[in-house]
Amino acid sequence: MSILTRSRLGRLSFLLFIIAVSGALILSFLVSCSINGGDDSPRNIILFIGDGMGEAQVKVGSYFATGMEAGLPFQQFPVRSVVTTYSADSPITDSAAAATAMATGRKVNNGVLSVAIPGDGEPLETILELSLKQGRRAGIVTTTSITHATPAAFAAHQPSRTDGASIARDMLHGAKPDLLFGGGGEGMDPQMAQESGYRVITDRESMLKLTFKDLPVSGQFGTTHMPYESEGLGNLPHLSEMTQKAIDLLSQDPAGFFLVVEGGRIDHAAHRNDVQLLVGEVLEFSRAVEVALQWAEGDSHTLIVVTADHETGGLEILHGASQGQIPEVRWSTTGHTGIPVPLYAWGLGACSFAPQLDNTEIHQRLKGCLLK
Repeated sequence: MSILTRSRLGRLSFLLFIIAVSGALILSFLVSCSINGGDDSPRNIILFIGDGMGEAQVKVGSYFATGMEAGLPFQQFPVRSVVTTYSADSPITDSAAAATAMATGRKVNNGVLSVAIPGDGEPLETILELSLKQGRRAGIVTTTSITHATPAAFAAHQPSRTDGASIARDMLHGAKPDLLFGGGGEGMDPQMAQESGYRVITDRESMLKLTFKDLPVSGQFGTTHMPYESEGLGNLPHLSEMTQKAIDLLSQDPAGFFLVVEGGRIDHAAHRNDVQLLVGEVLEFSRAVEVALQWAEGDSHTLIVVTADHETGGLEILHGASQGQIPEVRWSTTGHTGIPVPLYAWGLGACSFAPQLDNTEIHQRLKGCLLK
């Protein structure tokens, strides 16, 4: 099924979902901020990262899905922030440095993955590693290869984002998350994962059959980044399906979990200045957030944060569009920009996210929730 067909079928559900959850969002905000005063800590944290997803990218997806500028479910979250993204050595970050800032709370040079550069080059503890240390389950879900910069920063420590084999070894032998779903290859292979004690799956059907006893699991879907939504995924799972299965598995542990979910190909579509590819990726990313929100509505101990590592393309919307139409846009570059990115938060602890943040403060807020 093409992305445009999936989008048309989903537009009505988007609108109905927004109406249905508005009251729940307000109630959740009152419970997590007004009643508890932020004193309770969330048992479960789900961090969504739209790679390259600035505010304009979000709005383009919203116009197509709903005909409104702010119609996607996560745009209705009660807490909203704007996040700066510069790295230690540049006003324009790359994904490695930006993800490291969110994962560790430290600015590093572009291309560096969770080691202190500048500094002594020592590993920097990530929020995923801290979660595991506290007895929580942890997982990573992405539409890029699992060793790509953004997911790698949460579970690997390398001076170069291009060293896929070393990144894979760090993930499998160091941090060792309970769950890794994404594209295979780029240094990761089934034998390496199996030798590290992981169950390896390579297609959607096998993923859907997983049970809690199969953890730890490595979903290696293809030998590089997963296909764009508009290309069709064949026997591979959609981001929303990977997110649903990850939550189903990790949530069975009463100790709670930390899950990072990346819509990685939003960035790739923006690098190509291809707005149709972009719409498909943003909408599937939104579906993944919707899956998490629908699950979390029945759990009063969950925090959901949606943000981006950086903006890509310098995207500007010239004119809005009606439902089912792509708005008229203009791109200023095929690279990254220093444009601040949005952040949306929902659930227990959401009120700790101030209206303006640096990306290092995302780590500080998440760590503060874990350590309460």
